[in-house]
Amino acid sequence: MIHYIKGPVQEALPGMIIVESQGIGYEINVPDGSPLMLSAGTGETVTVYTAMIVKEDDVSLYGFSDREELSMFRLLLTVSGVGAKGALAMLSALPGLEIRRAIAFEDVSSLTRANGVGKKTAQRVVLELKDKVKALGGLEGPRPAASQIKKNSEKSQACDALMALGFTRTEALTALAGLPDEGMSTEEYIRQALKNKG
Repeated sequence: MIHYIKGPVQEALPGMIIVESQGIGYEINVPDGSPLMLSAGTGETVTVYTAMIVKEDDVSLYGFSDREELSMFRLLLTVSGVGAKGALAMLSALPGLEIRRAIAFEDVSSLTRANGVGKKTAQRVVLELKDKVKALGGLEGPRPAASQIKKNSEKSQACDALMALGFTRTEALTALAGLPDEGMSTEEYIRQALKNKG
């Protein structure tokens, strides 16, 4: 098993980097937008934490910039029906902490932002990992449960507006957490939520 590879990133391709170590160029699948891609061609030495997936007709390396991301990838692989590509897609759509929060707070819609991850798969991820993720801790902040916001209220409309601005549901609910349920206009909720997020 290869735990990590250390060397310069020679090239960045869609969803993949080539890292040279000891004269060998390793093809490593990485999440979209990984900071590792920014090191391509700079000559800077990086440490890529890897998981090697061996199939009957393929051997692939998946790489991450830190151990936490690698741990999240491995945890996602324990879910029935989630393969390496699905796990990587989720880590491409959301940072590791956001995935953990989405699972803990049963935010299925955020998980379905990943390419190829449908509602049933996202629900299975939540069902199978919820207790494990909560046991890991580190999910500071109030629980942004959907039940805390009344449907069709000003606060609910603000949540929808934040999602239209590109927030995940978890991010929008977290930014609105702690604000009163009533007594503010939709615009006021949005302004305060953006301040909280900033």
